[in-house]
Order: sequence, then structure tokens, then C-alpha cells
Amino acid sequence: MLKKWLRIVDLFLLLQILVLFRNPKDTAVSFFHFHENVPSVPSYSSWDEFFLEFMNGKVGWGSYFDHAVTWNKHIEDENTMIVIYEDLKENLASGVKQIAEFFGFSPTTEQIQSIAERATFQAVKNKAQETHGAVGTVLFRKGVVGDWKNLFTEAQNQEMDAKFKVCLEGTKLGAKLKYDLYCKA
Repeated sequence: MLKKWLRIVDLFLLLQILVLFRNPKDTAVSFFHFHENVPSVPSYSSWDEFFLEFMNGKVGWGSYFDHAVTWNKHIEDENTMIVIYEDLKENLASGVKQIAEFFGFSPTTEQIQSIAERATFQAVKNKAQETHGAVGTVLFRKGVVGDWKNLFTEAQNQEMDAKFKVCLEGTKLGAKLKYDLYCKA
């Protein structure tokens, strides 16, 4: 029996894991709109109610910050690559190249460019109905960085800043998220 479990553990060591993170403020806003627009997902009476639940980790899929702290422990694992959404928005072709290389592929410059053109937020949104069915139009809303500024109150902004400071400031994932660049008013 032990031999069988050792083989399973060995299998997990062979897996390549790609994890995508988005800054916590835009994640909260995006998740709020997801809840508001998917009929089969419970909605909230207001942004304020959702924000409170989000900050307490009482939303579907749990706490953003617990999730981030857990993945931060694996940021240097050879079989794990953490990609930041905002980095992809800045330079998608570079992100495509890095992801391909992580999985052992060596695409040409032309292939990278072709993939990047078909993987822009707008290109994916335009095909959302075809690729994701009825929920496609809900999954791809704006895709912009900084939309949190349209919903966060000053108090919510300060609360999120404090939570980030406690959970992720000074960590490698916290640095990758470039919080000061994307989440400061």
C-alpha cells in the first residue's frame, strides 16, 4: 500500500501548476459583478455587503488572502508558476512566452505573437458566447486594471490596504502583485 502512495506523490511532483493572480481590489470588484450577473450564483444586496463578506473570506471559493498566503509558500517551487493578470495586460506576448517555456515549449516569435493576438481580453470576450456558452458574456466584463476605483469607498480602500499589509506585504507574491502601483488611489 505504501508503494502505491509513493507513486501518487511522485506523480504530483511531475505536475506543472500555473496559478493566475489579479490584484485584490480588482478581484473583489470582478467577483462582485460575477455574483450580480450569474443567476445561479447567490447575489448580494449591495457592494458594501459583498465587500464585508469578501474581506472576511465568506464568499464562494473562500478568502483571497488565505489563498494568496498559501500560494506564496510555493512561489519558488520548480513546478509552480505564478502569473499576474496585470503583467499580462502590460505585455501579453512576454507572458505567453514565459508560460510556454514553463511548460517546455519553444514557440517562435510569430507563434507567440499569434497566440497573444488571440488571447487579448477583447479577443477572448468577443468569442465568449462561442467558447463558454451563456455564461460567457458574464465571465468577461471589462478586463481593465483599476476598476476598483469606481466602487471602493475611502474606508474600504484603507481596509483593503491594511489587510494586504498584514497578509502579503514583504512577501514574494506581494511584490509580484505590485500593490502600490495597481491598488493605491
